[in-house]
Amino acid sequence: MKSKGLQQNSGERMYIDRRHFIKWTGAAIAGLAGLSFTPFINSQALWGANRESSFEPDVDIYLEAVSRQVPILSGPDTDVWSYRGKVLVGPTDTLDLSDTSYLGPTFRLKKGQKVRIRFLNLLPYDTIIHWHGLHVPDLMDGHPRLVVGLGSSYTYEFEVLNRAGTYWYHPHPHGRTGHQLYSGLAGVLIVSDKEETSLPLPTGDHDLSLVIQDRLFDQNNQLVYMPGGMMDRMNGMLGDRILVNGRANASTDVDAGAYRLRIINASNARVYRLAWDDGRPLIVIGTDGGLIERPEHKEDVLLSPGERLEIWADFSRYPVDAGVRLISRPLPEAASGGMRGGMRGGRGMMGRGMMGGMMGRQSRLENETFTIMRFKVGSVTGPKLDLPDKLTPLERITRADADNSSVRRFTLSMAHMQGLINGRVFAMQEVAPDEIVHLGATEIWEFANEVSGMGMMNMPMVHPMHIHAVQFKVLNRWGVGHNGYMDKGWKDTVLLLPGEGVQVIARFAPYTGLYLYHCHNLEHGDGGMMRNFRIVL
Repeated sequence: MKSKGLQQNSGERMYIDRRHFIKWTGAAIAGLAGLSFTPFINSQALWGANRESSFEPDVDIYLEAVSRQVPILSGPDTDVWSYRGKVLVGPTDTLDLSDTSYLGPTFRLKKGQKVRIRFLNLLPYDTIIHWHGLHVPDLMDGHPRLVVGLGSSYTYEFEVLNRAGTYWYHPHPHGRTGHQLYSGLAGVLIVSDKEETSLPLPTGDHDLSLVIQDRLFDQNNQLVYMPGGMMDRMNGMLGDRILVNGRANASTDVDAGAYRLRIINASNARVYRLAWDDGRPLIVIGTDGGLIERPEHKEDVLLSPGERLEIWADFSRYPVDAGVRLISRPLPEAASGGMRGGMRGGRGMMGRGMMGGMMGRQSRLENETFTIMRFKVGSVTGPKLDLPDKLTPLERITRADADNSSVRRFTLSMAHMQGLINGRVFAMQEVAPDEIVHLGATEIWEFANEVSGMGMMNMPMVHPMHIHAVQFKVLNRWGVGHNGYMDKGWKDTVLLLPGEGVQVIARFAPYTGLYLYHCHNLEHGDGGMMRNFRIVL
C-alpha cells in the first residue's frame, strides 16, 4: 500500500517524500537539492547572510535537513526528516556518520574549538537549529525569528565554551518545533575537554549515546502526529512505541565491563522514570551540563523532555549471556495525572468517568512499566575500570552570589487550551520589563507550576522548563516532591510536576542578545508557553 506519510487527525499531509518533494518545489529547487555533498559544497559557495568574515574556524561543517525513508518497523519504510552532514575542513571524526537511523550525525567537539556549520534547508517548511545547552551568541542560538525557508541557508559560527558534557541539537521554529523534531530532526552533540579526558572513564565503544523517543505509527509504518488534535496540543504528543537511536525494540551486545551511557530524552512530551529491571541502582555520573562532583546511586531517575543523564554501567557483574533491561517505571501519581492534563482516567488526577473518556487519547504506555533497551552481556571482558569516588570539582555558586535583590518569579499555567508564563504567551520579539537581564548578573529564577483549578479551562500539567544561553544550578524545590529527581550538577532543563516550584541560579554571560526560556513539552512551547528574555549591558 502506498505510504501516506506523517499524518494529523485532519488528514493533512505533514510530510512529503523525495518524489513529491521535487514535484512540489519545482525544477529550480530540485536542482539545488541535487547539489548536496558535491564539489559545490566543497568550494565553500554555500553561505548564510549572517557569516562573520573575520571568523577563522578550526572545523567547517556542511549540514542539511532532508527527507528520507528509513526502516524502523517490519514492513514498509517510514518517511522521516533528517539531518545529514559532512566535514569540509578539520578532523573527520568531528561528525560520527556511522549510525544509519534517521537521527542526525553525532557532533564531537572540543572545548575552545571554533566551529562553522553551514546549514541548508531542503524541507518544505521554515526551520532553524538550536544547539541545546551550548553557550553561543544569540544569532547562533536558533531563535525562531531566524528561520530559513526551503532552499535557503544559515551559517553558524561559534566557539565551544561549554565544559565537557552531553548536549544535543534540534529544530526551533515557532509553532512547528514539535512536528519537526517528531519527524526525525535531532542529533547528539558531545563536548570533551582536557579535564574530563584525564579521568578514568569508559571511552570509545564503551561510551554510548542513547536517544530515547516515543512514537505512534499507522498501519503503513508512517508516523502519526497529534491524532487527538487540540487535546494532543494541550497535553503533548505521546507515542506508544519506544525508539532508541531511531530503532524500535532496541537491544545491544555489551562486553563484561564498564560503560558510560549518555541518555537524552528527545521525546516531545513523555517523562521517563528510568531504572534497571533487576533493581540495582542507577549510578549517575552526569546531568545536562556534564559530570557531577561524585557518583550518585539512585533507585530510579525522572528524566523529562530535553534533560540528559550520564550513567556508569558495569556489566561485568552479570553472567555471560545474561541480560539486563533499562526500563521506565510508572510515574508518580502527580506526574501521570499531569501527563494527560489530569483527565485521563485510571491514575489521572480527575479519575474515571466522562472527562477521562472525552478528553484524552490513551497511550498503552501510560501507568505501566515498559522496556527502554535490552543489554546482553557477551563473553568478552571489557575495560577493568573502577567507579571513581570523585569525578570533578564544580564551580561553587550559592544564593549568596545572586546580584538581584529579589527572586525573578515565573508562574506556569494552562488556561483556555493555551500555555502561559506569568499570564503571557509567546510573541516573536517581545520582551517584558521583567524579562531584561544585565550581562554578567547572577540571578535566581523561580518557576511555579500553578494548580489553581480543575476542568478544561485550567488543568494541571507537567512542565520541563528550559533556559537558553546558560547552565544553572537547582537551589531548592517544593511541592509534591519525588526521590527520583536528579537536580545535582549543572542543568539547563528542570522538571516541575503539578503544584511544584523550583528555584535555580545562573550567571548570564558571556553574550548579550535575545534568548528564549520555555516549556520543553514541545507542544506546550509551540502553543505559547515560551517567552524571550534579553541580556543587555
